[in-house]
Amino acid sequence: MIDMKHILETINMIREENLDIRTVTMGISLFDCVSDDEDKLCTKVYDKIMSRAEKLVPTACDIEKQYGIPIINKRISVTPISMIGGSCSETGYLKLAKTLDRAAADLGINFIGGFGAMVQKGMTVGADRLMNVIPQALAETERVCSSVNVASTKAGINMDAVARCGKIIKEAAHLTADRDAIGCAKFVVFANAPEDNPFMAGAFHGIGEPETVINVGVSGPGVVASAIQRAGDCSFSELADLIKKTAFKITRMGQLVACEASQRLGVPFGIVDLSLAPTPAIGDSVAHILEGMGLESVGAPGTTAALALLNDAVKKGGVMASSFVGGLSGAFIPVSEDAGMIDAVARGALSLEKLEAMTAVCSVGLDMIAVPGDTSADTICGIIADEISIGVANTKTTAVRIIPVEGKTVGDTVSFGGLLGYAPIIKVNEYSPAKFIARGGRIPAPIHSLKN
Repeated sequence: MIDMKHILETINMIREENLDIRTVTMGISLFDCVSDDEDKLCTKVYDKIMSRAEKLVPTACDIEKQYGIPIINKRISVTPISMIGGSCSETGYLKLAKTLDRAAADLGINFIGGFGAMVQKGMTVGADRLMNVIPQALAETERVCSSVNVASTKAGINMDAVARCGKIIKEAAHLTADRDAIGCAKFVVFANAPEDNPFMAGAFHGIGEPETVINVGVSGPGVVASAIQRAGDCSFSELADLIKKTAFKITRMGQLVACEASQRLGVPFGIVDLSLAPTPAIGDSVAHILEGMGLESVGAPGTTAALALLNDAVKKGGVMASSFVGGLSGAFIPVSEDAGMIDAVARGALSLEKLEAMTAVCSVGLDMIAVPGDTSADTICGIIADEISIGVANTKTTAVRIIPVEGKTVGDTVSFGGLLGYAPIIKVNEYSPAKFIARGGRIPAPIHSLKN
């Protein structure tokens, strides 16, 4: 029997607490598009994406209207392009990036992910060529997102790939300097990248995925923050239980939308990613959840413990609401996309080092962090290596999306617009890791990776 109280509660979450479906993402396999002819490859890729996703946006809009649930983004992820580009020249890979961008524009989606490579153990010729053109591809397209997986718990850390990524980030920042280095906001470096992640910039369609699949990412920091505020000074166990129950309700909404989209599109349902994804809007902040638990400011001592409690409770509640939970699932802590994080950095309460510590217990990593434009490629590589090592050692996904903004320094602010938000430039340790990065090769996998 339908409980009117639960219906009204959900309506209030949507109207007053910023509850929404952050993204419906269609994953599309491009393996059957492979061709020795670069022009034919681009044509086949465009035709495959258009034929599979032609009804994605209208269907999502229909679901939105029928149920009154806001669906903020409609997106596509594809097979990592280095896997289907094969022997393409660098020019060919750039054509592929522009083909993806054209398809995304024609379909009316905001981002398409998958222009990337899996290089945790080494680089193929295709991956090498693709990585060479990532900065140009990000500068010359609007909707294409790129990711590179440089490490895994099983393989260790490919430090040669890390070094390449530092240079990619610096070049992308330079090529988009007139747009506040927006190219870097569309590029992420991963350890243990999930193959079913619906969120950008790291979404791609993994090799173990179906031909086509629907993955949904939910959001609801405002709902959780409001529940904590109503609970008052309860114990930690009561707080965890409250968050679990709230996450259950949020995830059930995501499950509903995922199943509806799957049925209407005739595409298998993949996963619900129950990550709490914030926005710059007031009342939609993960930082404010942590402060609602009793922290004077996010970044204060106790922040990592509060985030660990939140992340664990969200996962426990979400798993009870859906049989297929995947992607990243937990709590995102991007700086520029979270009003509370922005304020904490601006007031000096939150440092890069504290953010790194927090990533040991959150669902992703150092995300949307703006740093001075004169930060060296070696320093960026060191930041990446530190963050990636947390993922490798803890058998979890971690990632880095860092943005060196030319002409900006500590005390300045940079704006990216929309959901990407704005961010104060954060201070970076001035001591250089150059000689460490220059060693090259791979950092071996940890001993606990030997589980066969």
